[in-house]
Amino acid sequence: MFIHGEQVTLRPQQAADSDLLQRLLNEPQIRQNIGFTDPLSEPAAEALDSRDADTHFVVCVGDEPVGTCMLHEDHHPWGFGLLGYSMCPDHWGNGYATDAVDCLAQYAFRELRLNKLGADCYATNPASARVLEKVGFQQEGRRRDHAFVDGEYVDLLEYGLLADEWGD
Repeated sequence: MFIHGEQVTLRPQQAADSDLLQRLLNEPQIRQNIGFTDPLSEPAAEALDSRDADTHFVVCVGDEPVGTCMLHEDHHPWGFGLLGYSMCPDHWGNGYATDAVDCLAQYAFRELRLNKLGADCYATNPASARVLEKVGFQQEGRRRDHAFVDGEYVDLLEYGLLADEWGD
């Protein structure tokens, strides 16, 4: 394990996690909340491991994978990172996403010495907004009718958290 939270641990994502990625990204309840619209085959899920330079983690409770999260470090000298997360629907409501986001904040602020984290969520996903707000993120903006989700345009909420606002 790489990072330990109160309820979850984060470990680096591996090629063997392609089945978890495929299950998550093909799940309608997940797709509509993260803007992923293409069906994901097993070979495509395996290719996601090498898709970018972001840091990808698997969120685990004990040894059981319950979701994924990622941190994209902006390589400008500003010290900014963008994070994202997805939990398996049968594990929603347990606080795992909140703990995972807090672990990412710990990693970003303590180890990478970033100054700010950003995250976005759809206005139609109040649970995701609550996750961010519980960790200390503040809504900084709203992009009206920005995303096409489940047959309609929805607002995108932009959140930010400064290192000195994070309460480790």
